[in-house]
Amino acid sequence: MTRAIDVLHLGRDRVISAYVVDGLIVDPGPSSCVDALIAGLGPTVPKALLLTHIHLDHAGASGTLCRRFRDLVVYVHENGAPHLVDPSKLLASAARLYGDDMDELWGEVAPVPEERVRPLRGGERVEGFRVAYTPGHASHHVCYLHEATRDAYVGDMAGVRVPPYEFTLAPTPPPDIDVEAWLDSLHTVAAWNPQSLRLTHFGQVTDVADQLHRVRTALTDAADSARLDGEERFVARLEDALREATDPAAMEAYEQAAPPEQLYQGLERYWRKRAQ
Repeated sequence: MTRAIDVLHLGRDRVISAYVVDGLIVDPGPSSCVDALIAGLGPTVPKALLLTHIHLDHAGASGTLCRRFRDLVVYVHENGAPHLVDPSKLLASAARLYGDDMDELWGEVAPVPEERVRPLRGGERVEGFRVAYTPGHASHHVCYLHEATRDAYVGDMAGVRVPPYEFTLAPTPPPDIDVEAWLDSLHTVAAWNPQSLRLTHFGQVTDVADQLHRVRTALTDAADSARLDGEERFVARLEDALREATDPAAMEAYEQAAPPEQLYQGLERYWRKRAQ
């Protein structure tokens, strides 16, 4: 049985979705939303977290949940595992983006006890899921295919899409964006031939091939715009596209999940590293 829980980030719907699958939580979200997550769990006592990556909007509540549920274990890519145990570098990196808004946005980021961490490399089968290493958005990103349902839990790899709209953004915040790796990772997900994609931002998508094409196009178009247009025009073009394709409430959800200035910053850094 699979349930989606809208954790109502900053009180807004359709921004962050956590998933409960057979007593497992895929991407619990941040500690600032843990009350909504716990309410959505109801009587379920989770046995494990499956993290697609360690960014705070996906995994920030991991340590808080480990403190609450004493038998909880955490699956995460091996590159991200040390930053769950000691989140100081992760917090320093996030603070450069979010500054004084860190606590309101994400709440407490508690360490995960090292003995609870289950590092992944990709290629494993764990808890009824196949695991694939899928860098591009982050160097520690993995995706999970639930073998019984063939639902793919894809974190940020398949983009930001706020229902009921099909419009898709490629979330490209600093510091790890790698366009080529991301395109390869989309092929990895497509090769699973999943029956649906479960997006953190936001919800279930059943038009799998079309969605993978949308995020591929969004990524390459944004990368070109960041290289050629500069930040002001990049942000203006993105906001104009959102305004034309969605409604004001959905536009706010898109920009909360994927702030346009951060999308530019990640791609600008990518191109700068390529040039060095």
